[in-house]
Amino acid sequence: MRGARGWIIAGAVAVVIAGAAYLLQPHSESPEHSSNSDAANGTSAVLLFAQAMGHPTGQMTDGFSVPAPYSVMFVFTPTSPYTADEAARVRDWVRAQGGTLVYASEQGDPELDRALGVTRFGVSTAGGPYSVMPVAEGATQVSGARTLQPLDPGPAQVPLLRTDGGLTAGYIERIGSGSVVVLADPLVLCNGYLDKSDNGRLLADLIGSDATSSVTFDEYHHGLTVSDFAPQAWLGTAWGAALLWLLVAVFFGLVLRGRRFGPLIPRPAEAARSDVEWSVAVGQLLRRSSARGVTLGLLAAATERAVAARTGLPLQPRERFWNALWVRAPAVAEELAQVENSIAASPAGERDLLDAARKLHEIAHPAPSPRLRRGTSP
Repeated sequence: MRGARGWIIAGAVAVVIAGAAYLLQPHSESPEHSSNSDAANGTSAVLLFAQAMGHPTGQMTDGFSVPAPYSVMFVFTPTSPYTADEAARVRDWVRAQGGTLVYASEQGDPELDRALGVTRFGVSTAGGPYSVMPVAEGATQVSGARTLQPLDPGPAQVPLLRTDGGLTAGYIERIGSGSVVVLADPLVLCNGYLDKSDNGRLLADLIGSDATSSVTFDEYHHGLTVSDFAPQAWLGTAWGAALLWLLVAVFFGLVLRGRRFGPLIPRPAEAARSDVEWSVAVGQLLRRSSARGVTLGLLAAATERAVAARTGLPLQPRERFWNALWVRAPAVAEELAQVENSIAASPAGERDLLDAARKLHEIAHPAPSPRLRRGTSP
């Protein structure tokens, strides 16, 4: 009971430490540019700005559904991909219901890019500051990231932002009764950049002056990705730090406890195997695998080596060995040739395999004559 009480206290302390680390650690980064984040690369200021301008605001979190007609929707760097159906519904909402879509993403979403006809260059180039084209009122230059993957606008896609090298960092396109604004650099609208250059004026122009139009932020597609589970990613998050503290507390609890999980089990001593056991094991393996041809081939090669050693003939090259064997020991050569030809002529069964092995053994190790056994000379 005393030991169980100590474990309960240690577990409670670990839970308290983990909870405190989770609650007290600030959320310093938002690579998906969430409207729930106050980080420099978050977009909570966009939501607050729309509210201050009198627009009804909302966040899409529990499921995906297109906003009301003639409203504005912001999509920042989806980390959970759009489906083909969702992307088609977004395009239909813009075309038929007069919606304004602000789509800002560094890499883009495959289905959303395909539905909206977005073409991106696959290389990075120098980014901000960007020059604002006359299609946006009140803004001439905005700040952004140092690098970006520029866009390749089509004939109906009017450039909105350009780099110093003349590449397109954003464009606007009319689709039916609505419009789509595509930005290759979401930082232009993020918290840490709205007070730079004319970034705030560009945001006001994108939201519009009609206070009755609602503004919706897509947080539904800011789900978990595989990279979120990498050590360098989760250790920098609040829940990752809390989990790390929990593991540290449990580790030190086990160290201080100083007890094994169970009795020590001695390692059994390895027994040396005899040559007979190895031979039996190889034979059983060949038998189970039905490797009759391999077995007979090994026995025939061993017999040829034994005959070569007994007659004093070199085994290689093999053709010269057989020519010399027919000259020196024609009876042995004839018998060995007959056995090897019978092996290659037809597949051997268990009985044929045993007969062939016995014949090869008799050729390799011929029995001495009776006179030699009695010690008499021939």
